[in-house]
Amino acid sequence: MAEGTVRVEIEDHIAVLTVSRPDKLNALDLDMLKSLSAAADEVEANPVVRVAILTGEGRAFSAGGDIKAWGGMEAQEFGHAWVRYGHRVFERLATLRVPLIAALNGHALGGGLELAGLADIRIGEGQIKIGLPETGLGMVPGWSGTQRLVKRFGAQVVRRMALGGEVFTAEEARLLGLVDIVSPTGGALEAARNYAKRVALRGPAALEIVKLMIASASGEDNGSAVEALGSILVAKTADLREGVAAFSEKRAANFEGGW
Repeated sequence: MAEGTVRVEIEDHIAVLTVSRPDKLNALDLDMLKSLSAAADEVEANPVVRVAILTGEGRAFSAGGDIKAWGGMEAQEFGHAWVRYGHRVFERLATLRVPLIAALNGHALGGGLELAGLADIRIGEGQIKIGLPETGLGMVPGWSGTQRLVKRFGAQVVRRMALGGEVFTAEEARLLGLVDIVSPTGGALEAARNYAKRVALRGPAALEIVKLMIASASGEDNGSAVEALGSILVAKTADLREGVAAFSEKRAANFEGGW
């Protein structure tokens, strides 16, 4: 496997996505973002997958965006090629049709916390640290740290990290709702697999739909969630079958079937 990629392994309806740039604490550069996007596409397209796990290789989950990758960019390139592209990749992962569990095997800082924050469930090892250190570099969280994280965890906890520079332990993060389960050191992936197994036993269609419903209720993804739910519903109707048949047969549709 080439350096700076995301490994995808699928077994028993569970896909494990491993961010693999351990020598750089899994810091994200453009190649890593592209690899995350490709991994999301692979999971989305595989009908066998019912739940996915996102984790890091080595001693970190992710140290965030690699400063060397963006530090020399001009403002326009930074805004478009880095921030906006990262947003698209993160949104792709956040809106996977299957539940996503983040197994935090190490620190999740800056963009690494934003990456963990897009998962549906977070399991962190006891030794990890969580924070948003960007303002200490004269930077702001750019991959939904002030948007999705606020919606999911509340404005005050994000203020404490982004304005005050507070860094939380795993247990502190659990009490604040940033982490759902704390596991022993070295145990996050196993705990995530166990949780994924219980998720995989549930109805796949119900999981997909309830994930969309929660996204809509939380205000994270109202437009696309509503459209997806409506499209899934209409796809099952006699009206759609009649409309497609009428188009193919070049005749007027006779919508009498309804549902």
